[in-house]
Amino acid sequence: MNAAIAELRTKARAARAELEEAPLILGEQTDGSLTKSLLAFNWQKPGKAWLGMFAIALMGTGVLVGAIGYLVSTGIGVWGNNIPVGWAWDITNFVWWIGIGHAGTLISAILLLFQQKWRTSINRSAEAMTIFAVVCALLYPFLHTGRPWLAMFWLLPYPNTMEIWPNFKSPLMWDVFAVSTYGLTSALYWFLGLIPDLASLRDASTDKTRRMIYGFLALGWRGSARAWNHYKIAYLLLAGIATPLVLSVHSVVSFDFAVSVLPGWHTTVFPPYFVAGAVFSGFAMVLTLMIPARHFMKMEHVITMRHIDAMCKVILVTGMIVSYGYLMEHFFAWYSDNGFEFFVFLNRRSGPYRDIFWVMVFCNCVLPHLFWAKQMRNNLAVIFVASLLINVGMWAERFVIIVTSLHRDFIPSSWAMFHPTFVDIGLYIGTISLFSTLFLLFLRFLPAVAMAEVKELRHEMAHEAHLYGTTTPHKEEVAA
Repeated sequence: MNAAIAELRTKARAARAELEEAPLILGEQTDGSLTKSLLAFNWQKPGKAWLGMFAIALMGTGVLVGAIGYLVSTGIGVWGNNIPVGWAWDITNFVWWIGIGHAGTLISAILLLFQQKWRTSINRSAEAMTIFAVVCALLYPFLHTGRPWLAMFWLLPYPNTMEIWPNFKSPLMWDVFAVSTYGLTSALYWFLGLIPDLASLRDASTDKTRRMIYGFLALGWRGSARAWNHYKIAYLLLAGIATPLVLSVHSVVSFDFAVSVLPGWHTTVFPPYFVAGAVFSGFAMVLTLMIPARHFMKMEHVITMRHIDAMCKVILVTGMIVSYGYLMEHFFAWYSDNGFEFFVFLNRRSGPYRDIFWVMVFCNCVLPHLFWAKQMRNNLAVIFVASLLINVGMWAERFVIIVTSLHRDFIPSSWAMFHPTFVDIGLYIGTISLFSTLFLLFLRFLPAVAMAEVKELRHEMAHEAHLYGTTTPHKEEVAA
């Protein structure tokens, strides 16, 4: 009996401690007020800020279309790639975009399985970001083939013609499995979570056309107990399927380099630190997008400082893992006593691309340590600038790994420098613009926050406040 009482007291203290933290939902909220506030941006006419950003993003997407048209009609010789730098901005940007897409799956699937309540307000936007990042990433491998109209012929096993995949030993073929599976699972997971909210949009629509579109996408959802039961089961199953993808996808992408015998690439530390780097850059992109979005969409009451604080802590931890990976790379090069391997890392630190290397070190190894201080984790300006610089640093990391390992090979007479052309730059700016266009359209026409999950969280918090009789300073902010 005493043990049971002690356990109940422990649970009560834990509940009180959780409520005493910065709340996950601010103000006296009801289901009706949450629906009204979270759908307000979707119903109101687009403001000048949204229209201006959308116009800029659309123009940049036009640059992407023009760059792709010129590339396909002329050939990939218009890129800055050369001998020995056969991979450059194309694969750099591919790996960078895949990394950005990892935060969505981590926030949605893994944090759901671990029952982390702070995921509820940010998972929807992170999932959308994942899908849009994968779309941008997939452009580069198709274009890199040189004849993208034949890409599907060589990448899929057609019956009676090509019953097995050609050159299955190539890790580039493994990317087809990893990235396509990741993209499909992420899209299904994202759409499944949207169904209850699409039904809310359907029911709240006054325009007949919108009502028909949202009704079609809601798949006849009526919110019955049986439907919710099936929904929860499917959601957990997809979360369980998606969780291994966080580890597998970027590990497979790292095999593009690690399974080679090239100095600078042939190292077993690549899979774990590529995964950590993907989560690192993904969370930085979530902060980059959500800090301005929560302000313009007036969602500070559901995307609170506690959410931002938690993401800063994840960035701090994964940043230290990435720093450890950098140290291990240099340690292996020294400990192996391989002159070629040692030269690659010496060239990274002091060669012609040393400025990009030290930008990488500052952004990825030094900057995250700002988040040890709670004052920095509560300063939105500092967080926004730091998240931008972390994305710059992670792009620099991929450039350093690829280009500095290639531009000076075993024969000094074949050394060459890589310089991006206007097509390289146009494609990169274009993919950023395409990503921004898709994300702005998502914010405009779909709920940026998972309403059903936020409402469920509100009921849980109200129940805990009532059950444990908490009288914390935040009780009025979390109780319904």
